[in-house]
Amino acid sequence: MSGTVVPVFVKICGTTNEEDALLAVAMGADAVGFVFAPSPRQIAPRRVAEIVRRLPPEVLTVGVFRDEAPDRVAKIVNGAGLRAAQLHGHESVEETQWVRKRVPFVIRAFVAGNPEIRRAREYGADAVLIDAPSPGSGQVFDWRLADGAPDNMRLVLAGGLTPENVGEAIASVAPWGVDVVTGVEAEPGRKDPRKVRAFVNAARKAGRSVHQPSAAPPYDWEQDLS
Repeated sequence: MSGTVVPVFVKICGTTNEEDALLAVAMGADAVGFVFAPSPRQIAPRRVAEIVRRLPPEVLTVGVFRDEAPDRVAKIVNGAGLRAAQLHGHESVEETQWVRKRVPFVIRAFVAGNPEIRRAREYGADAVLIDAPSPGSGQVFDWRLADGAPDNMRLVLAGGLTPENVGEAIASVAPWGVDVVTGVEAEPGRKDPRKVRAFVNAARKAGRSVHQPSAAPPYDWEQDLS
């Protein structure tokens, strides 16, 4: 496989409290995600704003939404001091583009096997995420379904990833990044420090041996969003 060896972007999602957000950062995560959609891990925007103020600027803070009105997405992201929005529902091309004009970084999520992913470039997102049919369920999907994503786009792999399988997933798919929720939890909404550390370490180790597409470089959000 041709390309460049690039550190794998690691996002710890489903964060519900300051302690877990700081834990993810301390363990070396690149991004911390907060779920605003209905979920056992749902968190209020006001609480997120308080947590985000404690995080270093080099960490990408992401608000996760599902079928939310675009203007509300932009309002929550910018109001809470977040740097990115992850759209995890049936948002249209036009809605995604609208959000991207108002939010610095957008991740557009698709269910594995959804033929719409072949049109991912039209959405204007900075990265695409492929997840299992039931997000947050901890289910693993057939990683071969990730082949439907357009070439040379930042691809984030999610869905049932754990410290035990993330290395195999990275070797199989060669994604730009990985996203984890249940695989590093002690219980829904509470992270397990040992699992978080093991996940980040396994992803870093696997990423050092994988050649990612050279046209999907790292994103310097600290510089570009300043």
